[in-house]
Amino acid sequence: MKQISIFDIISPIMVGPSSSHTAGAIRLGLIAREIYGFLPQKVVFKLYNSYAQTGKGHGTDKGLLAGVLGLAVDDTQIKDIFTNDLAKTIDYSFEFCEDFKRHPNAVDIIFDGELKMKIAGDSIGGGEVRVKKINEFAVDLTGEYNTLILIYRDQPGVISKVSSIIQRQGINIASLTCDRSAKGEDASMCICLDSPLTEEISGIDNLYFCRQIKKMEI
Repeated sequence: MKQISIFDIISPIMVGPSSSHTAGAIRLGLIAREIYGFLPQKVVFKLYNSYAQTGKGHGTDKGLLAGVLGLAVDDTQIKDIFTNDLAKTIDYSFEFCEDFKRHPNAVDIIFDGELKMKIAGDSIGGGEVRVKKINEFAVDLTGEYNTLILIYRDQPGVISKVSSIIQRQGINIASLTCDRSAKGEDASMCICLDSPLTEEISGIDNLYFCRQIKKMEI
């Protein structure tokens, strides 16, 4: 059972009127930035349902952009982010969509440049978020844990090799999510850890992508 904190009761300290639409949007942008790994040349924010309908009034568009640019939820620059010099460093745009299959507060953050990537996530209330997909791979990333993300060629023994590295450091695995496009094709692994990993993941053939996402500070 999840332990309830004072954060769950009073919601986060933030700039903006809504924890779901503003703080959640900033956190989704921050996590997407960490996954992508560097400042993108271009980003498209595709907002769905409630995010699309009321997002502008609640600052969702500002929050998403501010997060991708690395601003914290309580940064006063967020309210004027569109005129901020930081926003001039990238090409960004917004699209507004309806899809009953998606969460009411759903967004796709689509990065373009040398590395192309789509990150799909939801703002689930009280400033809490969940990233559910990276490209077409299912993940489960909330920012509540230090999280290791790998994309690699599907082959026997990868989970064992990665878990051995984690075990060697005495780190406990909170959860592990795996997905693959097809047997022997591309696969992904999303591992939530109780402590940050200090040893690099190595010795794995055909490892295409490796990111460690730090636990988000409340």
